[in-house]
Parts: sequence; structure tokens; C-alpha cells
Amino acid sequence: MVTRNERQSSRKTERRLEETILELLDRRAPGATICPSDAARAVHEGDDDGWRALMEPARRAARNLVEAGEVEITQGGEPVDPAQARGPIRIRRTR
Repeated sequence: MVTRNERQSSRKTERRLEETILELLDRRAPGATICPSDAARAVHEGDDDGWRALMEPARRAARNLVEAGEVEITQGGEPVDPAQARGPIRIRRTR
């Protein structure tokens, strides 16, 4: 069973990842994309590969931003439904 503190911590991490995704995209040219791993690496506080544990939260954060109309998730350069995306994805600002 997930405790209330764990849920709060998870949501806090997702919000931080959402902010990081938007900040990373703001630094790129219009239409440019990032990988969820870019956000995971930026949020991870260490020099090891602990960022990998943030990959699913980063993908969730991207889906949250899709729902908010801020970004779109792409595969092969084309927008995809986040619920249908399987495998590697990219994130870009909504056009």
C-alpha cells in the first residue's frame, strides 16, 4: 500500500519534472524536441545512473503536460496519443 507521504513525494517529483520539461523546451528552437531522459537526468541529484528510476515519472509528467495542452508527444516526428505510445518518445511544445 502506498502511503500518503509517498503519493505526495511522487506528485512533487512529477511537478518538478513538468517544470524541467518546459524549461528544457524553452531553451531549444521552436519545434525542437527533448527526450524524457533529458528531464530525468536534469532532475536527478547525483552522478550515477539513478536518473533511470525517474524515466516513468518523466513520461507521466509529459502526459500531464499533454493534457494541459502545453506539449505533444511524438514518435517518428508525428504527434501520438500518449496512451498509445510504446517505445521511445520525444516531447515538443504544442504548435
